[in-house]
Amino acid sequence: MVSISLCMIVKNEEAVLARCLESIKDIVDEINIVDTGSNDKTVNIAKQYTDRVFYFEWIGDFAAARNESFKYATKDYILYLDADDVILDEDRVKLKKLKETLNPEVDSVSMYYNAGTDEYGNVTLQYRRNRLVKRSRNFKWKGDCHQYLEVYGNIINSDVAVTHKKIRHSVGRNLSIYQKKLDRGDTFSPRDYFYYGNELRENGHYEKAIESYEKNIAMKDGWIEDKVYACINKADCHRYLGETVKELESLFRSFQFSKLPRPETCSRIGFNFQRQQDYKAAVYWYDLATKLETDPNKWSFTYPAYATWYPHLQMCVCYYNLQDFKKSYEHNEKAREYRPNDKKILFNKELLEKKLGINQHQTAGLK
Repeated sequence: MVSISLCMIVKNEEAVLARCLESIKDIVDEINIVDTGSNDKTVNIAKQYTDRVFYFEWIGDFAAARNESFKYATKDYILYLDADDVILDEDRVKLKKLKETLNPEVDSVSMYYNAGTDEYGNVTLQYRRNRLVKRSRNFKWKGDCHQYLEVYGNIINSDVAVTHKKIRHSVGRNLSIYQKKLDRGDTFSPRDYFYYGNELRENGHYEKAIESYEKNIAMKDGWIEDKVYACINKADCHRYLGETVKELESLFRSFQFSKLPRPETCSRIGFNFQRQQDYKAAVYWYDLATKLETDPNKWSFTYPAYATWYPHLQMCVCYYNLQDFKKSYEHNEKAREYRPNDKKILFNKELLEKKLGINQHQTAGLK
């Protein structure tokens, strides 16, 4: 059986660090924690789980800090987590089995990263990351903001998931890192333009985000999946700006890179037509979103809501406006399977049951 070193970088994580370490402490063989300048109880909490606590002065470079943490690993493989990550019970079982059965010839194991969940436990954002890597390969982190681990060789995909349970959001932190890169005159890669666009969009700078996404799309090199989502995210910016035609153009442009439609795109196209009150066209795209299969080995972003409850809820609204109350009710019920106590869905349920049951006059529309 292989041995595992856990390597983490932390700063002011007293609210979540113990939760993370409790979920992994009995699976790994060593815990290495690098503190980058905490002024709360983070270090004291870390020392309750390991005597391997180290210090690294924060220089505004996540890759440098993560590479520093990897230096302290002594076991066969390195597992990295953020302080607000946890390993849920079912994934603890899978990870233990993986550790027991892993072929030591493997250089890296990818795991799902459930980067967000809703109040009902539905995963809202998922993608793969090289999560468990062979120490002797000396893989390095790259990128000072949205960093990535440069991995190559014998890589296998697992069904283990790491779940992110964020309790706060560092508004503007990454945006300031990119601004410093611009001030230094750094050359931006396609990846930089994509993630800079994301930071701009999330902070409400939609026009600048569109410019950054366009630069990513225009460059010949770069990951094709980033270009797919550059088109999708750019469309969101156009929607926020009220530019309906440009929004739809950007969504269809994503097909140039994805080749096949994605639920994330189809549901947005459906919403575009829905806002134009073209309910039949909207239903077509929403229905397609529910029927597309997601590749379990896909590495790019997956937003499960766009293939599950969201298009069903919107089809409920569309069919209501088309006066097809039976289909409206059916899709509302499918949405309720994922969000059983959602007030909007329960409102729709009550309204439609009255419509279908006794045809009682209702003046309120669906939510």
